[in-house]
Amino acid sequence: MKRLFIIALALSQAICAFAQEDQGRDLSKYANDQFRDDDKYSVETPYATVTVNQVPVGEIKNVIFLIGDGMGVEQVSTGWVLNGGHLNMDNFKVVGYSRTYCKNKLITDSCAGGTALSCGQKTNYGYIGIDADQQPMKSLLHLAQEMGKKTGVAVSCRINDATPADFVCHSPDRHEEADIARQYVGSGVDFITGGGRKFWENREDGRDLIKEMKAMGYNFVEDLDGIKNVKKAPVLGLFAPLDMDPVLDRGPVLRECAKKAIEVLDNEKGFFLMIEGSQIDDWCHRQKVGYMAEEFFEFDKIIGDVLEWAEKDGHTLVVVTADHATGGLTLIKGSLEERYVKVHFSTKGHNGIVVPVFAYGPHCEAFMGVHENSEISQIIARLMGGTL
Repeated sequence: MKRLFIIALALSQAICAFAQEDQGRDLSKYANDQFRDDDKYSVETPYATVTVNQVPVGEIKNVIFLIGDGMGVEQVSTGWVLNGGHLNMDNFKVVGYSRTYCKNKLITDSCAGGTALSCGQKTNYGYIGIDADQQPMKSLLHLAQEMGKKTGVAVSCRINDATPADFVCHSPDRHEEADIARQYVGSGVDFITGGGRKFWENREDGRDLIKEMKAMGYNFVEDLDGIKNVKKAPVLGLFAPLDMDPVLDRGPVLRECAKKAIEVLDNEKGFFLMIEGSQIDDWCHRQKVGYMAEEFFEFDKIIGDVLEWAEKDGHTLVVVTADHATGGLTLIKGSLEERYVKVHFSTKGHNGIVVPVFAYGPHCEAFMGVHENSEISQIIARLMGGTL
């Protein structure tokens, strides 16, 4: 009886409190947002965006798969405001969503998320290119090699990190970085660029992987001028001991790598190229919206370059998505006209919200709707004329 009395009293107090509460619908006025310096950003001069026409349905010869690591709809929305309401992503007429959970966790990491996008099957948290039973899986890049196409991977993180490794390597542990780097030797990938040079030379096993790749005929480059001057594949570019510097410091290295990859991979049989905007994720982990925005801008500029090339080619499928979203980013205030934002980050980790999928080119309508992340790669494989 005493317990019932306490419950009744609590309900009575709650009803009285509700009766005294403002019954209007403008409840946002009660928000008391506190912003740090890293939660605010503004852009003085927006970058120009491109406009492309949709291409007619036809044979798919090339696939360019762009992954914005940590890029959810919230990162896209923030970038759109900061660039004054214009993005190269706006060209995509086909848009869908991808569910990112992995085999054994609701909130994925880049290993499992990237493996689903590369191999067409969900796997366990932390697994790279292997299934839940730790068996190696074939990726879209491997499929392209089987079909006689040239292949490439261009990223701004270390090349042996989760997402790029998901397309080339196999490992149950992302921290086995020296072993993952070793797997690139003899992989047959025609274009490899990113950071992580420390895992390629002065190794504990005494091997110099750069020297080994050079002996296989790879053109080795280590700076922006080097990548611009490359004339043919195969190419190995390692631009930093670990991950590359922020884009405002490193310059347009990833963008130039993407352009060069398309130039040297283009051939009669076609190519598969994965480009990752790796550090969108990094700066959301660090909860710095300005650094995140600049990485996003470079990624969107690369999308513009890719779309212009794909429009001229007419036989290239372009797919853009993310492995997961990062930071629990919330856009709280801002202005399109003044190009500024104020945001909140709810976490330094990943979150489980669906991420966008954009598609352009022949048969791009296959990506409309809501998909499991593993279905994205299955669709790509089918459109390429193969299976994973």
